[in-house]
Amino acid sequence: MSRQLDVALSDMDRAMKLVRDALAGIPFNRKSFLGLHDALTQSMAVLTVETSHARAQLPR
Repeated sequence: MSRQLDVALSDMDRAMKLVRDALAGIPFNRKSFLGLHDALTQSMAVLTVETSHARAQLPR
């Protein structure tokens, strides 16, 4: 189970990097998207920290 969590966190990190790169490619109306992007990154950071802390409770 812990291995699955590691893979999921790695995939999430990769996906967030793709979102960041995609945001750099938005030529117009970028400001309206930044608020959504900031909320998404903060939520993903909280989720990552919480699941990392829960790792100790998972069976090996």
